[in-house]
Amino acid sequence: MNTPVIGVLALQGDVREHLIALAAADAVARPVRRPEELAEVDALVLPGGESTTISKLAVLFGVMEPLRARVRAGMPVYGTCAGMIMLADKILDPRSGQETIGGIDMIVRRNAFGRQNESFEAAIDVRGVAGDPVEGVFIRAPWVESVGADTEVLAEHGGHIVAVRQGNALATSFHPELTGDHRVHALFVDMVRANTGSESL
Repeated sequence: MNTPVIGVLALQGDVREHLIALAAADAVARPVRRPEELAEVDALVLPGGESTTISKLAVLFGVMEPLRARVRAGMPVYGTCAGMIMLADKILDPRSGQETIGGIDMIVRRNAFGRQNESFEAAIDVRGVAGDPVEGVFIRAPWVESVGADTEVLAEHGGHIVAVRQGNALATSFHPELTGDHRVHALFVDMVRANTGSESL
């Protein structure tokens, strides 16, 4: 079984927690800030944080365009919360100057579940994750308003889409890295293993 090298975009957000979760799911995990570091990984996680800030820092550090190119070429990518927003082809209510990487045919709404003091946890059944429901931690979380024909809905909560997959791109509204349950990261690692060597650069 090959051990994929998976980066975590380390510009802002809960980077350390993702590195720990990926290592627990049998991947080699490393922080990524610059294009040369992105070139050395098989896949990338986009962590939670503030999507506008991550977008601006990605441009500042020169990693936005190389990242878009890698995602278009088929590099596996997983976004949580703000990372989900970054992977959306369209944001309903973008802030001025906010950019996305794209990669998933979906429309997302920022902060849809409420502000920081309205954060909550909920048991989420995620398609592709065996066993008990995943404990979803929602912190200023987005939800998905709609998806295209090629986007698979993996989970819903309260009538809203909270997890999706399109090809090699995975996204969740919630933060599985904060719970100690590494099954969603293991799902992503399996996606990366299946893709290793097949990215069309």
